[in-house]
Amino acid sequence: MLDENQIQDLKNGMAKDITFHIDLFRIWKMWPDEFVLGKTLLKTLKCDPVKKEYIATSFDGMLLIEKRFHEFDAMLKWSLNITELKLTNVKELETDNYFVRITVESRLRRLPSVISYLFFFVPEKEFNIIKDSPRFQVRLSK
Repeated sequence: MLDENQIQDLKNGMAKDITFHIDLFRIWKMWPDEFVLGKTLLKTLKCDPVKKEYIATSFDGMLLIEKRFHEFDAMLKWSLNITELKLTNVKELETDNYFVRITVESRLRRLPSVISYLFFFVPEKEFNIIKDSPRFQVRLSK
């Protein structure tokens, strides 16, 4: 997901914020797909070149987890993988077809809103990747 320039920036001490949006959509035939619910995870990657230490944090809106690593690859593996995430209880969903959309983005810089309106041509994101899961069906027996 990260290219060589981004990895080099991280190793040189620049922090990176990577945002994961995990959204559940209900599929409609004649209408646009319906957003059911979603969750956002913010992962921050930092490097301390003096201590030779890598720091990654994960924030889901309620819980902040900070981990320290001695190896760069271990930090990337932990921070760029989501191993366990519960969006909802399947019993709460209606019987229908659904899919999960995952959006991963990294911002270049946080510009004040007035400046971003004036300089709309300046990119704000380093990358933005969107992937949809295969469709799946939820059937609930009563």
